Amino acid sequence: MTKDRTVRPNLALAVIVIGVLITAVDSTIVVLALPTMMRSLHAGLSTVVWIVMAYLLVITLLATQVGRLGDMFGRVRMYELGFVVFVAGSVWCGLSDGWVVLVLARVVQGIGGALVSANSGAVIADVFPAETRGRAYGYNSIGWNLGAILGILLGGFITTYFSWRWIFFINVPIGGIALGLALYSLKEHLTPKPHHLDVGGLVTLGMGLASILLAMTRLSSAGWDRGDAALLVLGVVFLAGFAWVESRQSDPLLHLGLFRIKVVTSSLLASFFQGLGGFAVLFLIMMYLQGARGLSPLSASLLLVPGYLVGGVVGPFAGRLSDRVGSVLPATLGLGLQATAVLVYAQLGTRTSLALVIVASIINGIGSGGFFPSNNAAVMKGAPAGQYGIASGMLRTFSNVGMVMSFAAAILMASTRIPRGLAFAIFVGTTHLTPATEATFVSGLHLALYLSIGMLVLAGLSSLVRGTGRPRSGQAAGDKAIGS
Repeated sequence: MTKDRTVRPNLALAVIVIGVLITAVDSTIVVLALPTMMRSLHAGLSTVVWIVMAYLLVITLLATQVGRLGDMFGRVRMYELGFVVFVAGSVWCGLSDGWVVLVLARVVQGIGGALVSANSGAVIADVFPAETRGRAYGYNSIGWNLGAILGILLGGFITTYFSWRWIFFINVPIGGIALGLALYSLKEHLTPKPHHLDVGGLVTLGMGLASILLAMTRLSSAGWDRGDAALLVLGVVFLAGFAWVESRQSDPLLHLGLFRIKVVTSSLLASFFQGLGGFAVLFLIMMYLQGARGLSPLSASLLLVPGYLVGGVVGPFAGRLSDRVGSVLPATLGLGLQATAVLVYAQLGTRTSLALVIVASIINGIGSGGFFPSNNAAVMKGAPAGQYGIASGMLRTFSNVGMVMSFAAAILMASTRIPRGLAFAIFVGTTHLTPATEATFVSGLHLALYLSIGMLVLAGLSSLVRGTGRPRSGQAAGDKAIGS
């Protein structure tokens, strides 16, 4: 691989940050609009969450494959194609007239999101040398936090005063601007390398995850039956088949050689448990604020903005710190703060001061600002130079598997305490809590949040044992493990 040093790194970074921003907008704006969508589409809670999970599942399955396409045909080309597909999917989402069509449109949107997210980290690795990538990923976190803030504010404003369909249409001008800037400023660095797509791994992993997720969401809405048991067994069988297929692939979906690098393995596990523990928290807090406390989407969203603002400020400093001292300290401390924030959320009741939500969001923002750039830098520093696309895709795969499982696990855990019909009715605002139902609702919410804390603790332990993750040693280890 050769690097074209005529490319202006700061301009290239700005383009990548915009790309991260647009995907971040979509991650928070849809969660805020779920209650409105449920009323408009006449969909149940266990059904409407597939609007979120289908998007995440597609990104999960395609993360390593589109990263591989970037290694084969050009990371910049795949990155730019991602915007085209993402915008097309957004238009279809906005025009959908039923939840089934909307889920299918979200699949298309997820393909575009995968192309953007899986190749963005590799483009940064192409442009920036190892010793300054932490700073670059830190600024990348600004894009994520700004996008999350925009998603929250736009989601709250649009769903309060306009149709929920505009949460998708808003992606069209943003995506068009990002595509234009990418075409103008990004240059291809890649010497193409031959790869093969892992179709067998893609199918077996997709069927395994989809079966398990479907069983979990069915359990949360209808209770246990033989069909759910069959789905769970089928999911386990497919995942076992996935492991068998991967062990015999010359170019697998998950590159097993990378797991021989301690810092990469620990960082991927930290990313998985962080996604599993952290992603559904926003959904749970929205359920609490809009359902139990009766706030409008806009009022609820404003309570969470301070945390994302703080996270955007902390990110670059954490990235620079990881360049100097390694990733263990900032990433592990960040995860500890995120667990603390969820613990604060778990103290919420129906009469608790809403100032507690702001406090928890700020703590969580500091934690996420410390974890993400440091963990991303650790993976890319540990990966060999020729495998940046695969490493970046694997990082997104592990994170997204955790995120997509997070939704199903949170709903399932809450449903063990909250009557199934009550959760739906409260969330869409067709009923309100009474003294008789208040205790069970709060208990279910807290149980789901305590599950999140447990997963974040596991993420912290994984981060703690990753090692120093210095660029030189990580590079040597990666070359030895992959054999490049």
